[in-house]
Amino acid sequence: MKPNVLITKPIPAEVESFIAEHCRYTMWNESGPMPLEQYHRLLAEADGLLTTTSDRITKEKLDHAPRLKVISNIGVGYNNFDLDEMKKRGIIGTNTPGVLDETVADLIFGLMLAAARRIAELDAYVRAGRWSEADGANLFGIDVHHRTLGIIGMGRIGEAVARRGKWGFGMNVLYHNRNRKPEAEAELGAQYRPMDRLLAESDFIVLMTPLTPDTHRLIGENEFKLMKNTAVFVNASRGETVDEQALYEALRDRRIYAAGLDVFEREPLSGSHPLASLPNAVLLPHIGSATGRTRADMAMLAAENLVAALEGRRPPNIVTS
Repeated sequence: MKPNVLITKPIPAEVESFIAEHCRYTMWNESGPMPLEQYHRLLAEADGLLTTTSDRITKEKLDHAPRLKVISNIGVGYNNFDLDEMKKRGIIGTNTPGVLDETVADLIFGLMLAAARRIAELDAYVRAGRWSEADGANLFGIDVHHRTLGIIGMGRIGEAVARRGKWGFGMNVLYHNRNRKPEAEAELGAQYRPMDRLLAESDFIVLMTPLTPDTHRLIGENEFKLMKNTAVFVNASRGETVDEQALYEALRDRRIYAAGLDVFEREPLSGSHPLASLPNAVLLPHIGSATGRTRADMAMLAAENLVAALEGRRPPNIVTS
């Protein structure tokens, strides 16, 4: 008999067809989250779970899943996993790195440009019929080209951002990472910096670290004080890597120039959140990988990870820690 799979969100037809070849499945087709009672009931019969990074895999859920062998995330992150509990129960976790790198890098550069050139703010002026007011020096932006780009977390996405900065905008690239990246240094002229020096020297600071106990609130009041008052800060990693109150105060008091944010400590972000009141904050609803092609590729890779595990093969992308 085919293994039974629970899918917690709609997926592209070609991915659904692939899963149907190998598994029986139940898929939640509604836009909102599945009611928890129903989720628990379906988990009880599931051998595999295909889900997203917004779905927190808790001990409570795992207690309702005695047959579960694999949890496959549609997403590169996996901080939604309770890895300790999964390891105790012999449950494999997988994710989808690689396929979204260039797409996320595009969005990061979009945030840099939007924040530096005040694109959202000026768009609002035009829509409000205030075109003539938008040409004053008080609404001038700052240049991106030939400035210094500092990247914290020089993984695949960080390197993709660095290539755009170096070859597309003539930027000087600095980076901070757990390990030196000799290839990026050779290809891009990227220069390693300790964190404090990177923060002090960079005009644009992009945070791309995974969320771990060591990176929780990595950027806070002290770090914002080290930045230039003309610095643009971009976070497309995880919201919990930044102290949002400290970021709000730095933006409000103009201790940094602007921020572009795709992630937040609590999602979805409330419209009444203090950050939403600031004209120098560009806010997006966690859409770094949100193009049709990339999301389809991510879902297919997640499905391939899932099926491999259920068939006793080693999935291409196992989460190990």
